[in-house]
Amino acid sequence: MDCFTSWGRYPPHSRFSIVEPDLERREIVWPPSGTLLPVGFGRSYGDLCLNSTQAIAPMRGFRHFLSFDEAFRVVRCEAGVSLKEILEVFVPRGFFLPVTPGTKYVTVGGAIANDVHGKNHHRAGTFGRFVRRFSLARSDGSILECSHDKNGELFRATIGGLGLTGIILWADIELVPIAGPWMVVDSIPFSHYEEFFALSRESEERFDFVVAWVDCLARGSRLGRGVLFRGNHSKDAGPPDRRSLDIKFSVPFTAPSWLLAPWSIRIFNSVYGAVEGRLREGQKKHFNPFFYPLDAIGGWNRLYGPRGFLQFQCVASRDAVGEVLDVLSRNSAGSFLAVLKEFGPIKSPGLLSFPQEGVTLALDLPISGPGLFSLMRQLEEIVISSGGRLYPAKDAVMKPASFERCYPKWRELEQLRDPAISSSFWRRVTEGLANS
Repeated sequence: MDCFTSWGRYPPHSRFSIVEPDLERREIVWPPSGTLLPVGFGRSYGDLCLNSTQAIAPMRGFRHFLSFDEAFRVVRCEAGVSLKEILEVFVPRGFFLPVTPGTKYVTVGGAIANDVHGKNHHRAGTFGRFVRRFSLARSDGSILECSHDKNGELFRATIGGLGLTGIILWADIELVPIAGPWMVVDSIPFSHYEEFFALSRESEERFDFVVAWVDCLARGSRLGRGVLFRGNHSKDAGPPDRRSLDIKFSVPFTAPSWLLAPWSIRIFNSVYGAVEGRLREGQKKHFNPFFYPLDAIGGWNRLYGPRGFLQFQCVASRDAVGEVLDVLSRNSAGSFLAVLKEFGPIKSPGLLSFPQEGVTLALDLPISGPGLFSLMRQLEEIVISSGGRLYPAKDAVMKPASFERCYPKWRELEQLRDPAISSSFWRRVTEGLANS
């Protein structure tokens, strides 16, 4: 068996066997016993992309573009195609992803399985809203074409279905037209998280993309201070773009634990706030640093030290997020790049899709000792008590009872789950719930 860790490097490792697909026949090879889990880049932060003691199927070999209908802006590609590869092919042709997360190192299959969201949720909703159809391989040997009108129940369960309903072979994704690779961006500082909400509401009326960085260590009258970034695709095509979407720099080693102490994060936040926290309007920027600032650094997860980190991402009420920020500041629990955004009322199509109307906060917390796990429980309780949710793609510690409160439709997904597919995450969060 091989060893593998998730992007957050926690749990520390997972032992599994690899079952390679038949790339010549473009077919899935199912193991004779146990369960299989399709895996792309493995960029989920917790145990969602792990299948400990079982098997995984690497899907990056399924990376062919199959067709493009320019009239309807629909690309058909295999599930292992990355968002980066879509951008490389289609941005020069005047098209962009309708929704993109904060990394382009995500496969189409992974984007569907997690129904990813982006900075434009208030305008566009989730990635799953732009999935027109896909082909799903099941362990009984069947290959089903799924859409809103055909195998609709399985279609909706697969979007946000955590890769459990079958293995996606190809998908039709609707793209959006753009003039070129450039964005017009404003940067606006705010001194307290309550100011963020007024800025966000005003910005969402005029801008497709709105997101904020917050300083989780700020306290008192500066609690949740930060910088709001808002932007639109430029209507001006601009000069020809010759820059690469490749990684610019890779972290060559795992950083020592002391580098992630509160004092170092406080210094980073002060510098970042000073550099980015100046009012700038109408800046013309390439889409790459706007959407994917961390993608320029290969292996950036190594910066969080040998124990790794836990990412906490929730969607909750304004009051609950304010309480979370207060708890973080009082515990000196900082994050280099904490992200704050409002989700709009557009409903996600999947049974277990994460976004719902409210405020989402995402932050990376380095594992420095058992105190972090106690803090995560405290934050979890604040969110769950407010009717909020935690994001499965970022989770490593959520309690089964919390999962059930976040996702009461999980039993419907379990009924549609392929019996030969499972994950460490699914076993962890449904343990003890199946017969309750």
